[in-house]
Formats: sequence, C-alpha cells, structure tokens
Amino acid sequence: MSFRGSVRGGRGAGSSGGGFRGARGGGRGGFSQPIGPPDSVQAMGSFLHACEGELVCKSINTKIPYFNAPIYLENKTQIGKVDEILGPLNEVYFTVKLQEGAVANSFKKEDKVFIGPDKLLPLDRFLPKPKAVGGKSKFHESIIRTG
Repeated sequence: MSFRGSVRGGRGAGSSGGGFRGARGGGRGGFSQPIGPPDSVQAMGSFLHACEGELVCKSINTKIPYFNAPIYLENKTQIGKVDEILGPLNEVYFTVKLQEGAVANSFKKEDKVFIGPDKLLPLDRFLPKPKAVGGKSKFHESIIRTG
C-alpha cells in the first residue's frame, strides 16, 4: 500500500503542494449562514428517550430533516443539532446532539422539538424516480430520420 504524500507517486508527484487546488489560494471557504433562530419553526418530532447524552426522537413531520440542522424548543431556543436519521421512510426517527449546557435527562417523554422550515427535505427526494414510459429519445428519432 503506497503513501500518497510520499516523494514519488501519489498526487503532485513530489511537487510541494500539488493536489487538486494547488498550493496557493485553496478553496473558496465556507460561507457562514446567518446565526440565530428562524422566523418560524415547525414541530419536527417528539422525544422518546435519552441515549448516551443525546435525544432520540420520533418524527411527526412529513418531511426529512437535514443533517446538522439546528433543533429548537417552541420558544426558538436552540437545544442542539440533528445528528443521525434512522428508520424507514414511513417511520423516521432522529437523534439530537445537544449543545453544551443542555441535559438529555431534563426532557420528558413526548416533549416536542422544532426545526426551521428551510432545513427540511421533501419525502419524494428519497423515493425512486418513476421511469419514463414509452417514448424513445430524441437522439434515437434523429438517427431514424437521417438514416
């Protein structure tokens, strides 16, 4: 097994800094989004139990949360971020990694957690796309006409 950072082989072939973006400049960097709670929040799930300092919740929303999406209380106080998304599409569960200072055992069963509506994905994003029925491609039709 070769080491990519070696003098021979790997990316850059011994150049100082090689690689995809080169030694200077680098990427464009992350653009920070506005910090703070959203204008409105939607109910995302209900608390089931604590596990290793995190909340395990059952989704009560028809949409799927983004990973690392901020999770709020109803008063828009951020309590943590979505860490894992579990289960089949018709019964979604998720875990919330709590912020410092929040304690998982302080939540009661069925407590609601909330999310900003801009941090949700529609369910059909995860369903297989229906295949086009019948028709042939325009490329195929043009070959038949010219042939």
